[in-house]
Amino acid sequence: MAPRDRGRQRIEPGFSSDRRSGDDLRADPEDRPVAKRKTARKTSKSKRGRSRRGNGGGGFFSLLRRMVYWSFVLCIWGGIAVAGTVIYFAAKMPQTTTWSIPDRPPNVKIVSVEGNLIANRGASGGESISLHDMSPYLPEAVVAIEDRRFYSHFGVDPIGFARAMVANVMSGRLVQGGSTITQQLAKNLFLTPDRTIERKVQEVMLALWLEQKYTKDQILEMYLNRVYLGSGSYGVSAASRRYFDKSAKEVTLPEAALIAGLLKAPSRLSPARDPKAASERAQLVLAAMREQGMIGDKELNFAMKQPATRAASYWSGSEQYVADRVMEELPALIGDVRNDVIVDTTVDLGLQKLGEASIRDLISKNGEKLNVSQGAMVSVDGTGAVRALIGGYDYANSQFDRASEAKRQPGSAFKPFVYLSALEQGFTPESVRNDAPIRIGNWTPGNYNGKYFGKVTLAEALARSLNSVSAQLVMEVGPKTVVSTAHRLGIESNLTSNASLALGTSEVTLLELTDAFVPFANGGYKAPVHIIRRVTTNEGKVLYEFKSPALNRVIDPRNVGMMNAMLRQTVESGTATKAKFGWPAAGKTGTSQNFRDAWFIGYTSNLTTGVWFGNDDGKPTKKITGGSLPAIAWKDFMVAAHKGVPVTQLPGDYQLRQQVNDGNDILPGSGIDPSVPAAEGVPSAQLNPTGPMPQVDLGDQTGSTRPVPPANVGGNGGQKGRKTTLFDLIMGN
Repeated sequence: MAPRDRGRQRIEPGFSSDRRSGDDLRADPEDRPVAKRKTARKTSKSKRGRSRRGNGGGGFFSLLRRMVYWSFVLCIWGGIAVAGTVIYFAAKMPQTTTWSIPDRPPNVKIVSVEGNLIANRGASGGESISLHDMSPYLPEAVVAIEDRRFYSHFGVDPIGFARAMVANVMSGRLVQGGSTITQQLAKNLFLTPDRTIERKVQEVMLALWLEQKYTKDQILEMYLNRVYLGSGSYGVSAASRRYFDKSAKEVTLPEAALIAGLLKAPSRLSPARDPKAASERAQLVLAAMREQGMIGDKELNFAMKQPATRAASYWSGSEQYVADRVMEELPALIGDVRNDVIVDTTVDLGLQKLGEASIRDLISKNGEKLNVSQGAMVSVDGTGAVRALIGGYDYANSQFDRASEAKRQPGSAFKPFVYLSALEQGFTPESVRNDAPIRIGNWTPGNYNGKYFGKVTLAEALARSLNSVSAQLVMEVGPKTVVSTAHRLGIESNLTSNASLALGTSEVTLLELTDAFVPFANGGYKAPVHIIRRVTTNEGKVLYEFKSPALNRVIDPRNVGMMNAMLRQTVESGTATKAKFGWPAAGKTGTSQNFRDAWFIGYTSNLTTGVWFGNDDGKPTKKITGGSLPAIAWKDFMVAAHKGVPVTQLPGDYQLRQQVNDGNDILPGSGIDPSVPAAEGVPSAQLNPTGPMPQVDLGDQTGSTRPVPPANVGGNGGQKGRKTTLFDLIMGN
């Protein structure tokens, strides 16, 4: 045995199960390396499980760590995506070496259908002026309200953008803009008004380029000389002349605040359109200037007590209402105007002047006596083309367009839609209803002067403008049906679906109401209203041309004939006999409650013309009705419009049959004696057409006991606004 083996005793392996003996060579589980690791892992898992069950904090912090990690990863990938988007859109832009500042806004020449000049709008409104030659209040006011960090940011203001985005998202609508003055200048100079990511990226890049190439004062000067400030004014020089009849150098603090306030919404906040809204916005500008230390308390108090006073405009003439309407519609038709353009309108300037003269003459003679200060007129042909649009008594003193923007209650002028709805459900002009006091819920519609006529035909009820019968018809056919009929014919405003709709309690504009009568005149076809025929460059390139849509019949021919047979009585022997002028004509008068508004919408086969008289503040007139001043103005206009035009009949040849009435009452002012039966096939309106016409037509005033809301003059009502998305809130300027 080798020396190293001495002392060792050989132990033979065995299969004994006695674990106490020292000769067992089998390793215990804990002595086995692999088993030991498994046991340790199990023990660790067991401990972690017990730890989780015993203390939930480990799971929460693990989740938090994962959230932080993945947020970091998403931020990295988001940054890569943003960088890729920027690079992609940047590659589509021309080289910066080719970028240059374009000329000031181009001129828009607006002409009548005969080719006569209506107005010039655009850069001709004022000259360019240096920053040092304008009132110091102007740049200060603009910076205070539009971009308070203008002199410290690099063209883009991340703080301002984040603030605006949070405010917009929190409010759920667009309340603040995140663009800097530099971004706004870049957009106005180079880009279209499209609300896209591409446009926003390009705007930012152009803003950075402007900041690198020009000084802050140069950027601000370019902006102040080019920005649109409402009523056709581009730049502060044009706005100063437009609103205050003075140079931009002479503008005072309150005047500068008013001009700066226009930047948010130039058309809506223009003092020429809504002085109250402009003044309220100016006060916000003054508060911002004080907050930023640009003015002191003394200056603030003085400006608050001495608000800006608008001077009479150097523009005059009702054709300026047409020019305003054109400028409102033009961007949607051709986008941003980059070159001089010529806009051919549908307006007949001769008729425009005649309508204006009629409105002005009647108000000048009767304004104080009858407590009326405003009037408006719209004339539309059978295709929907606007031939005349007079938005008020005097454009120089008020640029608010009462023809297309003011919403008021039409009174009985709305009733033709009620009667048409009844005809479409099987009624006829000879259908009989009982004219008597009725109650619908808590509402009691009553006839004017409280007179009731018992059993009457629909034709007689419409001629007398009986409110009780109209209310009955609305409930029989359903208010929703009447709303649908009115919208189908051309009414665009929201209409309240209730019984009082029969009496014209839902507010509409004169333009849409007039357009909705056109299908009666043209044989039953929808007539999309339009005022722009064509837009071309000075070189003759056509940028836009109105194309008449396919004919869309909205009234059955037989119903057209029945409606025209009934509505002819209004002019021939009813409430609008003062409108008769030798042509077959029809229409409907309307007078809202307390004589606030007087309407007459009348038509021939050639033209449909609507007239309104009233007051901007909704105060009652002294019993002016649709059959008085509106009918007279309508006749003056239509006589001139039809001079030399061959006489044609209204569409349809329906003949009214005998009226039904058990009493001996005489229709006031109509010459109709209901006790005398009409001959078969002969309209009863022709039996005695010689009766006198009283000063006040008694048949068309709304006799509702419901309160009448104030007129919406100068506001946004009726304008269709698009839905605001989260993208709009973030991207909006």
